[in-house]
Amino acid sequence: MSPHTLRFTLQDADHTARIARDLAQVLTFGDTILLTGDVGAGKTHFARSLIQSLLTDPEDVPSPTFTLVQTYDSRKGPIWHADLYRLTSSYEVEELGLNDAFETAICLVEWPDRLATLMPEAALDLTLETTGNDTRELVATWRGDRWTDKLAVWRR
Repeated sequence: MSPHTLRFTLQDADHTARIARDLAQVLTFGDTILLTGDVGAGKTHFARSLIQSLLTDPEDVPSPTFTLVQTYDSRKGPIWHADLYRLTSSYEVEELGLNDAFETAICLVEWPDRLATLMPEAALDLTLETTGNDTRELVATWRGDRWTDKLAVWRR
């Protein structure tokens, strides 16, 4: 099955947050978002905006760089936000419990290359690239029709 791609320019941090909130509205448990990009490309900002839009009660959404995983209860069920930057093997990923979360929660994974063979096939891969002081290029890649239908939210 060949991959699908959607590409567009995010004008600023507010635009990034709006796109993340739009995506949040169509997510369900079992959805995994892989966030790829250099340090400072906006991965955590995207994840934070998405998570905050789904929380029943507002709360701080810190980067999980040092905790590795932060979990949240949302109106759509559990959300797992993982930052795998500091991991060195897929065994460490297994110890975090991400395998189970991929099936039972909404998962956002920064630095997904650390997943190696544990990367979910049905995940949505979002790559953010800095193109200017405030602008970012967002490239969404996926296989199958699941994300094609959900990403209609970005084409309206």
